[in-house]
Amino acid sequence: MKEVAPPAQHIVIAIDGPAGAGKSTIGKLLAAQLGALYIDTGAMYRTVALKGFRLGVIHPSDPPEPLAPEQEARLSEIAHSTAITLAGDPFHLQVFADNEDVSEDIRLPVVSRYASIVSAIAGVRSALVAQQRRMGAEGTVVMDGRDIGTHVFPDADVKFFLDASVETRTERRYAEQRARGVDCTREQTRLDVLERDRRDYNRAIAPLRRADDAIWLDTSSLSPEEVLQKMLAFIQERLSARPTAAPSTPPE
Repeated sequence: MKEVAPPAQHIVIAIDGPAGAGKSTIGKLLAAQLGALYIDTGAMYRTVALKGFRLGVIHPSDPPEPLAPEQEARLSEIAHSTAITLAGDPFHLQVFADNEDVSEDIRLPVVSRYASIVSAIAGVRSALVAQQRRMGAEGTVVMDGRDIGTHVFPDADVKFFLDASVETRTERRYAEQRARGVDCTREQTRLDVLERDRRDYNRAIAPLRRADDAIWLDTSSLSPEEVLQKMLAFIQERLSARPTAAPSTPPE
């Protein structure tokens, strides 16, 4: 793999795209290559959903049921009152909710099904976006999600929109679930992907869309390493094109 020196300046790299497009895998590879903080925003919304289940605010349902206003209000309170922290290197990222490691539990299928519903709640979004922006101010970061380049960091230094065919995304999600020991079928996984797309693209608040200045990449026929190399080349091109600040003149 081509070696790339970590950026000398503080930069924010935003990666958006639908479920199964490869955002998390590529985001981790990119953060590791750049020595950057990797922020998994989806894990943060999953954490709120998990706490909602544990506290009895929402209940397991397949397909997910629409939430009542009182449920949305309670989930918003949970998002505002829960300290969510991320730790570890990109490939061993740990997610903590009030100091409890919930890294495994937030990947349960029922949590996955409700994650996009929870992420569409205005109160939840405002609470977590505030946390994400604080994380982004700490240094060079790679952040992936659905609205990073359009809403969370509209002024991100470099923006990507990763996409892939429904068939490719279904196979990726199916393999991921089976690797975790989840009993599922390809057809159910395909329906879950399509339903997630419907909710993400049509939600009222910060829907999934490509930012005007985002670099679009179709990952359907590319390996993660090939996508990474393309992204690194774009990052170097964008950063080298930025004007260099003139050196300050020392006082006389």
